[in-house]
Amino acid sequence: MSEATKHSKVLILGAGPAGYTAALYAARAELSPVVLAGPEPGGQLTTTTDVENYPGYPKGISGPEMMEEFREQAERFGTEVIYDLATTVDLAKRPFEVQGDSGTYTADALIIATGASAKYLGLPSEQRLRNHGVTACATCDGAFYRGQDVAVIGGGDTAMEEALFLTRMCRSVHIVHRREEFRASKVMQKRALEHEKITVHWNREVQEVLGEDGVTGLRLRDTVSGAAEVLEVTGMFLAIGHVPNSKPFAGTLEMDDQGYIKVARPGSSYTSVEGVFVCGDVADKVYRQAITAAGTGCMAAIDAERWLAEHG
Repeated sequence: MSEATKHSKVLILGAGPAGYTAALYAARAELSPVVLAGPEPGGQLTTTTDVENYPGYPKGISGPEMMEEFREQAERFGTEVIYDLATTVDLAKRPFEVQGDSGTYTADALIIATGASAKYLGLPSEQRLRNHGVTACATCDGAFYRGQDVAVIGGGDTAMEEALFLTRMCRSVHIVHRREEFRASKVMQKRALEHEKITVHWNREVQEVLGEDGVTGLRLRDTVSGAAEVLEVTGMFLAIGHVPNSKPFAGTLEMDDQGYIKVARPGSSYTSVEGVFVCGDVADKVYRQAITAAGTGCMAAIDAERWLAEHG
């Protein structure tokens, strides 16, 4: 693409389930949307091996393959997908202006679908075994560990929820927490601590994920004594939080204290700036599923279409 400015009626930032669903609806409304695919086209699903909980795929499908089908469907109706990353966004200008690595884009309406990224520990062994026993979503991947021993890393409500969810299918669940008390709410702590399948390893941090082609255990370090030990598990679930990919909009859009973009009208995709809409995990810290992201992508496209019709 040249350095010339490219204008579209609807510009969509992000190419995960939310972005592609928004594109599909906008394209079918003949709005000729442009999608900037960003740093990870396909979003978090590109790091998911198998998706078994999305309706319409009774035999399951790999994350990357599913996102390829989303893209094809959006393109079939006239979506243009550009592999560029939005670096700065000017929402004070009309039309809105987005600066990318490869060019400048303007739009009458903007849909933000930039998603969120799970936090990882940053260990080389963890990255090597990602999707081979290391995951950040129990709801997505728990069923693959039926009858196995697994570990959940974290101490907040998410860690308790993930651990309790995993007790339904796993033989045992080990919560590894680097402090001597949880940050989780009292009710969630109580449920986890009283569950017969859950063992808590206090004051422990993961130093290495063991295994070649899959996880065989975790090398833990006692944060008080410094002693090392090995915990034998076949799965490690990270539950240390997510980071919404909302940095380019800081200071211009209303966000909560974690950086999730707020919707201005409950039950809609409207943001605090007229003509800017939000969908998917950049606004959702509760559900974070492909299907909920897709649902809000549909909402954003319909909201944008109606807003454009009202504003000529």
